[in-house]
Parts: sequence; structure tokens; C-alpha cells
Amino acid sequence: MSALENLAKIAEKAEPIIKAQPLKTQVLVGIATCANAAGAVDTLEAVRQAVDAAGLADDVEVCETGCVGACSFEPLVEIREPDKAPRMYVKVDGEMAQEIVRRDLADGELLSDWLIDGGNRPDESASDDGMPEMINRFTRDWQHLDFFRRQLRIALRNCGRINPESIDDYLSVDGYKAVAKALDEMTPEEVIETVKASGLRGRGGAGFPTGLKWDFTRKAEGDRKFVICNADEGDPGAFMDRSTLEGDPHSVLESMIIAAYAIGSDQGYIYVRAEYPLAISRLEMAIAQARELGILGDNVLGSGFSFDIELRLGAGAFVCGEETALIASIEGKRGTPRPRPPYPANSGLWGKPTVINNVETHANMPAIILLGADWYSSVGLEKSKGTKVFALAGNVERTGLVEVPIGVTLREIIFDIGGGIADGRQFKAAQTGGPSGGCLPASCLDVPIDYDSLREAGSIMGSGGMIVMDDSNCMVDIARFFLTFTQDESCGKCTPCREGTKRMLEILQRISSGQGEQRDIERLERLSAVCFRGALCGLGQTAPNPVVSTLRHFRDEYDAHIDECRCPAHVCVDLVTYTIDAEQCIGCGLCKRACPVQCIAGEPRQPHVIDTDACIRCGACFEACKFGAVVRG
Repeated sequence: MSALENLAKIAEKAEPIIKAQPLKTQVLVGIATCANAAGAVDTLEAVRQAVDAAGLADDVEVCETGCVGACSFEPLVEIREPDKAPRMYVKVDGEMAQEIVRRDLADGELLSDWLIDGGNRPDESASDDGMPEMINRFTRDWQHLDFFRRQLRIALRNCGRINPESIDDYLSVDGYKAVAKALDEMTPEEVIETVKASGLRGRGGAGFPTGLKWDFTRKAEGDRKFVICNADEGDPGAFMDRSTLEGDPHSVLESMIIAAYAIGSDQGYIYVRAEYPLAISRLEMAIAQARELGILGDNVLGSGFSFDIELRLGAGAFVCGEETALIASIEGKRGTPRPRPPYPANSGLWGKPTVINNVETHANMPAIILLGADWYSSVGLEKSKGTKVFALAGNVERTGLVEVPIGVTLREIIFDIGGGIADGRQFKAAQTGGPSGGCLPASCLDVPIDYDSLREAGSIMGSGGMIVMDDSNCMVDIARFFLTFTQDESCGKCTPCREGTKRMLEILQRISSGQGEQRDIERLERLSAVCFRGALCGLGQTAPNPVVSTLRHFRDEYDAHIDECRCPAHVCVDLVTYTIDAEQCIGCGLCKRACPVQCIAGEPRQPHVIDTDACIRCGACFEACKFGAVVRG
């Protein structure tokens, strides 16, 4: 019996919790780390209790699902009924959940003020733009919303559409069909050629062609080979991999099986940081379920091919995102990188040929095998195919997880999808690529987001973090913040990174405190060049990017700090002073009551005075004053 036939028998017995076409009303509650932080667990329990209390338990199914990416709207509650358009309620707390069950589900009253679209759904059916069914399941329902309209969900295609703790749900959306197709209809070489033709590049940051990496590993000599999924996501503000693992863990397992078949491996490891307990729990469930059904382990789907997966938990070291440091950690050693060559494709885990890809890279693979390389390569640009997932965070109206075709611009992501800058402030910069990325100014808003264009602009694609900054941010302070992170996370093995990042951080701290000099700019540039050329791994080689990019695009802010001892954004505490304009002060006492160190004196209805020697420059008085009397300089 073929693998496809065995999979069909397994899928025939499957009983998915969340069905593509619900037979009765379903209430989906997103349960993920972002949602849980907003109170989604309490919301889920409130929905269940309210459904029972209303006597609707026989008519309504309450289901868990993953994050749909609209994190700023969490907790989300989506209602799906037979032959009706779905509706989604936002920021649902326990009391709102009870109201929704009582008024919407029981009485049929639409609560427009709480809906994500205000109830303004187009009457006509949404167009699928010719997208394949497996890709368009979510966007066809919600593409009338600005947040989702420009997205194309390939890696995130199942997040929010299935219960991530149910393999039956995954099977109902063509899960593991790509594995069966590869085992039945393709040789390992054909699988690799398909991945090559797709143009998929590694989504972990370096952008190396995935098919080429697999090809090198297959051709490498070795009595045993390994597949590793790098889920050690350590960038500040990044949560792409976490959300995928929490919302669709089986897609990663499926891709790892395909990779193992292609290179000739019988063992895989997922290296995931221990700070992701929900992702770990759902991965453990997925692995156990796949083993039970014969999809993992000996004789996968009756094909004669065997492959199994184990988890390895990381202790949170950022440097273990580098593949050779990750390998050392799995081997039980201290997680430090080693010189390359030899590359892991020739000498990796325990000296054996090893292929390493990150979570997002793996999440693309089932679609590539099922839909074909031609379809996938039609998305994106000539040298950067497919889509990219970004964690949109910072001073933007709509934060969350977005997946867009490679080649869209920063402007489209920040203003069209993200809704623009929060609180009506002005855009200042976007930092892409995590702590090793660069800060791009408004003049770069129309730069296409692809590997080459971002590099030319002074940043990198990285794993997909995108932090938006407004005019209240100080770019010297931003560079100092990211240098603090990379310097702290340096493993210390090589001198350029260990000493170079330390010296750069000391210079930035001097500049931030008003003690810098113009020669410090030259020193920063020289130290950056040493790190670029001499650091052992990608962490050290890219650590200067925030410094170099802010020097390139925001040199005037450095000059203000050095030449005028002034922070234009009023962020660097040592360069900020607060005084009271006696002509504007009416003696209301608001500033005096707000001051945490009682450094403001004055009689009622008389001008007040700040003791600048005692002032800690917290800004509480400036925020409290309603008459513009407190002057920040």
C-alpha cells in the first residue's frame, strides 16, 4: 500500500475539531502566548461557562486555536456558523464573553461595536484571487480588513484555522499529504530539485538557498545524517517562530520528514528555547500524535523509510541561534560557535552531515511540495521568492504578525497593514533584522523588503523582527540599547566580538551622557569594521549594524549629543533638564504632587521652582503640568 493510501486511511478516521464547513455553530478562541498575556485563558473559560449556562452546549462547540496574527486585538473570539460569514469579536474579557454568548449566540443580536470590522462586512463574497484553497482559507474570510488585505499566508496558512493540539485538524487541511507525495512520487533528488526551483531561501536570517543546503548535505559522506529545526528565537520583539509552533506544529514536523527523506536521515531534533512552554507542550503533543499514527518513527506511512524527532530545550542564549553554537548545545557542550568551514552540511551534529533550517523555512515546505515550485516561485521577486513573516512591533497602531510577499515596501507594512504611527506622532525609523539589523529612516519607506535591497539600505532581513519608532525615540539611545543586548549575549570566544562590542557600548554610553567627542564617531566606525571582518560568527559580524545604520542616517543626532550636549528626543536622561516658566505657572501644585523626590517648591497660586540638583529627570512634572509651564530642555 502506498504512503498516500495509508494516509487516506488515517485521514478517513480523523475527526477534526474545527471543520472547514462547520455543521453547527463554532466559537474559536485564540490561545497563544500573546493572547494569554491579554487574558485569553480567562476568556475561553468564560465562553465555555456562558455556553453551558445558556443551555447551548449541544448546539455550540467552543474550540481553541492559535494566533491569527492580529495581536493588538487580543483576546479574539471568532464565531462561525453554517452558511454564514464568520464574525470576530476583539479584546474580549470575561464579561464581554458572557454578553456575546447571551446576546449574539442566544438572541441573534450582532454587537457591532465589539466586532473587528464593526459589522461592516461586504455583502459580496470575498474574491480568492486565484489562490489555492490551502493558502486562502483564512484570508478569503477577512481580506476586507486592512490588516489582512495585503497579506499572503503560506507559512501561517493554518494558524487560527485549526486546533494546534489536534492532528485530526491538521489532516483535514491536507496535512502530511506533502510527505506522502514525496515518498510515493518523488526521489530524494527530485525533492531537492523542487526546493531549488522554488527559490526558497532560509528564513533564519542569512538567506542561504534551502535546496542548495539540502543538496550539499545529501552529497556529503557520512554513515548517518541529521535534520535540525532551529527554533531558538532570541531577537527582541520577534515572535514569528513561537506563533508558528503554537498555532501549527505539525507543519514543521511534516517539513522535517521531507528534509530527512531528501538527505537520507533517520533522526531529527527541534532546538527550542525553554521560555516557550506553550510551544513546547504543543510540539510534544504533535510528535506523540504523529508517532501513534505511524507518521513518525519506523516505517513512515508504510513506505519503508524511518525517521523520528526529539526536542532539545535551549537555555536562552542568543548565540545558540547560530548553527554551530546550536549544534554544540545539543551535544551537551557550551553553546559557542566554531570556525567554518567545515560547514554543518559536511560536519555538523557529532561530526555528521547535518541540515539546519529555522521554523519559518520549514513551515513553507508542505505548500512547495503540494503546489509545486512554479507556483511558489511566482510569489515574490526574482532573487527573493515567496513570502516573509514579520513581527510588527513598536510605535504602530496595529501590532502583530504579518506575512507578505517579499518585495512589498516598509510603507505598505507600517501604514497599510499596521495602520500608521500610534498617537498621531511622526514616523522616524524602522529597525529590521533584530538586534543585528539596521535602523532605516523615512527616506527608505519605499525600499522593497528583500534580502538585497535591505542590505543596500544598511539593514538586513534577519529572521523577521520589525520595530517601528516615532519622533519620541533617540537613535543614539536605540543604538546603545541594541549594543547592550548583543554585548551581553556575546559568548566571548572571539576577541573582535567580545572586546569590540564592549568598547562600542562604552563609547555610546559616553555620548549618551554628554561626555562624547567627535573622535568617538571615528572610533565607532573603526571598531565596527573590525567586528564585520574579524568576528567568528554572525552575531559579532552583524552586531555593529545598529551603530553603523544610525550613524549613516541620523548623524545629526550624534552631533547634537556631542557638540551641544543635547538629546533632541529628550530621552537621554543626563542631557535633559526641567525648569518652570514663572510666567506660565499658576501654582496649581500638580507638578509638585507628581514629583517622586519632592524637588519642587512653591506656595499655592505662586510660581513654583525645581531644584535642579535634586531633580532625577524622571519627567513626571512635565507629564503632570496642564499649562505648559514645565519646560524640558
